[in-house]
Amino acid sequence: MKTSEPRTLVTHPELKSHQSLPVFKTLGEPPKSALERLLSIFADVRAGEGLGALLLGLNVFLLLAAYSVMRPARDGLILSEGGAEAASYSAAAQAILLTAVVPFYGWLGTRVPRIRLIAIVMTFFSLTLVGFYIGGRIGLREGVAFYIWIGLINVFIVSQFWAFANDLYTEGQGRRLFPFIGVGQSLGALLGAAAVTPLIRGLGYTPYTLMLLGACILILALLTTLVVNARETARAEPEAAATNAEPLGPEGGFELVWKDRYLFWIAILIVLLNVVNTTGNYILNKFVVEAAAGQFGTDPAALVEKSRFMTAFFGSLSATVNLLSFLVQLFVTSRVIRFMGVRGALFILPVLALINYSIIAVAPILAVVRIGKILENSTDYSIQNTLRQALFLPTSREAKYKAKAAIDTFFTRAGDVISAGFVALGQATGIPTPVFAGINVALTGIWLWVAGQIAREHRKKTV
Repeated sequence: MKTSEPRTLVTHPELKSHQSLPVFKTLGEPPKSALERLLSIFADVRAGEGLGALLLGLNVFLLLAAYSVMRPARDGLILSEGGAEAASYSAAAQAILLTAVVPFYGWLGTRVPRIRLIAIVMTFFSLTLVGFYIGGRIGLREGVAFYIWIGLINVFIVSQFWAFANDLYTEGQGRRLFPFIGVGQSLGALLGAAAVTPLIRGLGYTPYTLMLLGACILILALLTTLVVNARETARAEPEAAATNAEPLGPEGGFELVWKDRYLFWIAILIVLLNVVNTTGNYILNKFVVEAAAGQFGTDPAALVEKSRFMTAFFGSLSATVNLLSFLVQLFVTSRVIRFMGVRGALFILPVLALINYSIIAVAPILAVVRIGKILENSTDYSIQNTLRQALFLPTSREAKYKAKAAIDTFFTRAGDVISAGFVALGQATGIPTPVFAGINVALTGIWLWVAGQIAREHRKKTV
């Protein structure tokens, strides 16, 4: 649990704790265990922190593995039942649904302790996946509904996990340990995606059995959360344990975002990040479609060959991004945050995106776009993802659960909706694809300015 350590007479001083009730430790640090010495290769893990960090890494590994095995089922069902247009409209549908779900989540958080809140949400999502499995087996056409719902599950369970991790650690602990915990997230996405093809081809899994598998993995993740909570509560001082067992305050997630400038700028950053990333994906998709048409022509008889070409391209791209993001998370992220700090590292992704889309605007070539998106996405999934979580360390418990849920869900999808609006406008007016790269250049300029605002507000909260 969070502890407040003396500012002097410690081997490695932490940043101040945000636990309301301080707990003082004795002079010095006990020796590290063998596990902690091993984990210290990848992050600054100190005595007593190894097992907890490892369990949290396992927890988020299971969450991302569950989503990654269900994602192909989502794509396969919606494309076969509704087509590409239905997939494009899902972000808007999710955003609308989240306007009701986020306030309800905040309301529930004011009535139950954190561990019960987590258990209710995880159990509910698991049961709905079982319901989708049953519906699919009896022949219901549920591709669109499942596409929307799995997107909701993904953003909610990951956001809730990081809120829980934020609640366990002080600012200094989170800054050191989050990069290692994030390794579990990258590894879960990598192995979960890699497992799908063997499951389908080797064991005869269908999209519906993948749903059931995902539900089972979510239950394992919940059990891991319960173990971590019991362990950390037992280690905490009685006053701190009692505080964390209390329900959250009455403020809603959206209310907290509008009232707090720090949270407001984080929300704007998330919107910009997703507009740029989604628009970048559109640019990449356009170049891939044009490359396939150039290689195989527009004859309907070549449709199968073009489909194979595009599937192979995106399969290779996804595998490269997942592998690179895992390696960056494992060996680079903790060192970047250690030397640049949270505030300095905020500028890495927007600077990279600015360079990437500036090059694409003047050199619109598929190979260039591919390399740029690999670098951008792998940095987003590793360094930037860890920073997103660390930004909430100096906030209140209500902000960690409620405002974070609003930002990670509604504002994330709002960015996707805005990007879809740009694409629709471009198609209606005939804007050439390289112009979208120019739009992203302008947006990354705003993104850099917003990162500066966040850095300023973050400094106020951690001084």
